[in-house]
Amino acid sequence: MTIGNQIRPRDRKVDAETIAKFAELPVANVSDSMSRVFAAGPTLRPMHAKGSMAGAAITVRSRPGDNLMLHKAIDMAEPGDVIVVDAGGDLTNALMGELMLAYAVKRGVAGFVLNGAIRDVDAFVETNLPTFAAGVTHRGPYKDGPGEINVTISLDGMTIAPGDLVIGDADGVLAVPYDDLETVYEATMAKQAAEEKQMKAIAEGTNDRSWVDKALAAAGCQDLTG
Repeated sequence: MTIGNQIRPRDRKVDAETIAKFAELPVANVSDSMSRVFAAGPTLRPMHAKGSMAGAAITVRSRPGDNLMLHKAIDMAEPGDVIVVDAGGDLTNALMGELMLAYAVKRGVAGFVLNGAIRDVDAFVETNLPTFAAGVTHRGPYKDGPGEINVTISLDGMTIAPGDLVIGDADGVLAVPYDDLETVYEATMAKQAAEEKQMKAIAEGTNDRSWVDKALAAAGCQDLTG
């Protein structure tokens, strides 16, 4: 096996039914249900006009500014896949632009997460394929490699394995590990129900705010207003 220059198959991937269930949930609530310690980083921001993203991960590790393996990943993608690229966060050269975007749409790719830059921003906005990237530059990429496809990668400390669920909305990007999908989904649905109850109480003026003063007292805060 060649480390740093290899293309691997996915051994498993999240199923379409699970993807559809998570697609209805806010990323923030899923994140809260994962103890609020996982995130792909605040620099990965939406480059499309609006809308959320959910799909099974194809992972790519590439040399900064090089998109050879990203091209191959698009060739390999199955409809509904999200291509996640660790390119080191370098913004010197764009990893993809309008032509690759059009081809990805044709292939049925559900979205991109790029720890690097894009170009042809207007095309991303107009096409509205969910795309999260770290920045923008007009300078084009190289196509020399090396790189890896379908290996475990890390974005800002959050690991993504091939076939994991990747979701994104205006708040950012989150990966849910394959083995934890059902546990996280159940926890998120419980949080959704609790938030709906709280929103109802707010609307009716019956929400209990006593926890605020209790938390302040527990923290040793001296309240001099009363």
